Amino acid sequence: MIRDRHLTAAVAVTVLLWSAAFVAIRVALPGFGVAGLSVGRLLVASLVLVVVAPLLRVRRPARADLPRIIACGLTGMTAYQLLLNAGERSVPAGTASLLVNTAPIVAAVLALIVLREPSNRRSIAGLALGFVGAAVITLVQGGGLTPSLDAGLVLGAAVAQASFFVLQKPLLARYSGVEVTSYAVWSGTALSLPLLPALISDMPRASGEAFAALLFLGVAPSALGFITWAYAQARLPVATAANTLYLVPVLAIGIAWAALGESIHAAALLGGLMILTGVFISRKPSSTSSSEIKDQGRVPTSPWRADQSGGRFRRE
Repeated sequence: MIRDRHLTAAVAVTVLLWSAAFVAIRVALPGFGVAGLSVGRLLVASLVLVVVAPLLRVRRPARADLPRIIACGLTGMTAYQLLLNAGERSVPAGTASLLVNTAPIVAAVLALIVLREPSNRRSIAGLALGFVGAAVITLVQGGGLTPSLDAGLVLGAAVAQASFFVLQKPLLARYSGVEVTSYAVWSGTALSLPLLPALISDMPRASGEAFAALLFLGVAPSALGFITWAYAQARLPVATAANTLYLVPVLAIGIAWAALGESIHAAALLGGLMILTGVFISRKPSSTSSSEIKDQGRVPTSPWRADQSGGRFRRE
């Protein structure tokens, strides 16, 4: 149980903002295209982090770490934003939040392959269950046995986010979570600047509602959400922080229903339950290896991703 008021507030703000982000994307997309929304959100987030960076004592990164930082920006920011925004053109917000929950599962697979992290039967069973759940949702969105392209794009966003989790892990041994997030956002914004003409062309036709949604996405989930998440992660046990992120898809479904009147298919709910169960099983520590707990906590990133020292983040 989280007893400290400040911790409770930080966790609540993070979960609420990351849940609302899926809905805000659906609101912003009619006014801004996929490219314009992606670069616009990152630009706003970058400006906010530039302002608060001195207050948060964000240090200048070492030159040797720049290639990895750029890779983090490319995967966790630029690619993630483009793929998620493209997928949510037709995928409901609640369903998208369930699909993005596969990121910790994909990250575990990548960590097993790239970082040679140990696994066990429980982890493998959880990974398999999560992938089956994702397949169920993808097929439902496709209207039967035909996979949905947009649902596949959302899964691609989860893969991009999972790659970010793995890439950022060495950085989190030398920098704080806020610092790594700032570096990734700034580099991701720089990489997305070729999309700036799309944002400029979208602005004259965008409604006030779409503008508000874009500003919300940049200021709240992308900047403030990561700051409050870093605060909570630094003061909570890994398992406690990770478990709070199970609320994100639940709240996203509820907010989407209340704000947009979106419903979710029963089969998609079943698939989402399989994903969340798979994440829980794969992340549950074995009795013989307590050290694995830190590497299986989720994000951002991740949620994803919850021990920053273990390279897990969750971002919408």
